[in-house]
Amino acid sequence: MATVQRRRPAPSRVTPIQRLRTDPDRLRVLVVSESFLPQVNGVTNSVRRVLEHLADSGHVAELVAPTGPARYAGFPVTLARGASLPFYRDFRIGLETRRRLRAVMLRFQPDVVHIASPATLGHQAARAARELGIPTVAIYQTDLVGFAERYGIAGGAAAMTRLTRRIHTGVDRTLAPSTASLAQLEEMGVPGLGHWPRGVDLEAFSPALRDEAVHRELAPAGERLVGYVGRLAPEKELGLLAHVDRLPGVRVVVVGGGPEEERLRALLPGAAFLGVLHGQDLGRAYATLDVFVHTGRHETYCQAAQEALASGVPVVAPRAGGPIDVVDDGTAGFLYRPGDGDDLASYVTRLVGDDDLRARVSAAAVRSVQGRTWAAVNDTLVEHYRDVVGLGSAQRRAG
Repeated sequence: MATVQRRRPAPSRVTPIQRLRTDPDRLRVLVVSESFLPQVNGVTNSVRRVLEHLADSGHVAELVAPTGPARYAGFPVTLARGASLPFYRDFRIGLETRRRLRAVMLRFQPDVVHIASPATLGHQAARAARELGIPTVAIYQTDLVGFAERYGIAGGAAAMTRLTRRIHTGVDRTLAPSTASLAQLEEMGVPGLGHWPRGVDLEAFSPALRDEAVHRELAPAGERLVGYVGRLAPEKELGLLAHVDRLPGVRVVVVGGGPEEERLRALLPGAAFLGVLHGQDLGRAYATLDVFVHTGRHETYCQAAQEALASGVPVVAPRAGGPIDVVDDGTAGFLYRPGDGDDLASYVTRLVGDDDLRARVSAAAVRSVQGRTWAAVNDTLVEHYRDVVGLGSAQRRAG
């Protein structure tokens, strides 16, 4: 999909930033994120990768987020005021004022504001940047409409649709990770769309990390390990794992934490719960699985499925949202009817019962993610920055 250049004049009541550019190859990027460390989720992980890429490429950045360390990748982190969600106390949302965000922007003098998965904080940041005439790139990464539907918030889906439309029509470019997300935003009437997928670390997630000793420990009777990695929350539809937990010769492995953990432990009496894992422990857990399953239908990309593929693990995921792009159906895994636990279990049964099939799908899974490195996708992101700033590749060559 071709991107559409959209720039709006800044409101007259605020003086726009006027910066003298001395080095067109070195951008100043203010990243505003609804989520960051110690929270571990897709938004946090992609923001980390973006900051690391900007540092490696010689750009200058600063992060604004509700939580985080004092610095990350050598860049300062400015903490925004926030509050915890009443139904998910471990997850904080940003509640910063536009005035304070303008002050950060006036101090940092960014060329572009990168708004990660905008909601409350991102909305205010987009408005502040517009008032100052600063170009904005918003990353569509959280399906707020699906989130509201799964939590059963009265009127929530309609409110989140309005909020999503309002946020993303107020920025210069919105980048979505999958064809399903692009179609969803188009249906909402959001203009200025572009495609930015997610990368995967092919060293951190690799078949070479498989640990047979760990496999024997988790499957002492020779069971096949079928695992889920991610947040344990209602929108993930994890109750579908009960259909897998009942399969003979299978042991379910759950990696992650969240508000659904207590309920899931009761629902999945035979499962192994490994908690939240990081680094080599996480890579080892992925690679030691025999099959990876995902259950939620509202994933804008499904990075966990991509990490499983890189680990050489066949994936069974819903035929909805991001997995449609991530998983090569019938080759690197299988896509089942969303919400259909029997369909999910039937594909798992095929894979765990046929060693030759599982080996072929495993090899295809690894091949399917070659070239999807973070360096490659983040180079594309920087070009989006340059386009909205007015420093696209053709213009820089001409200059």
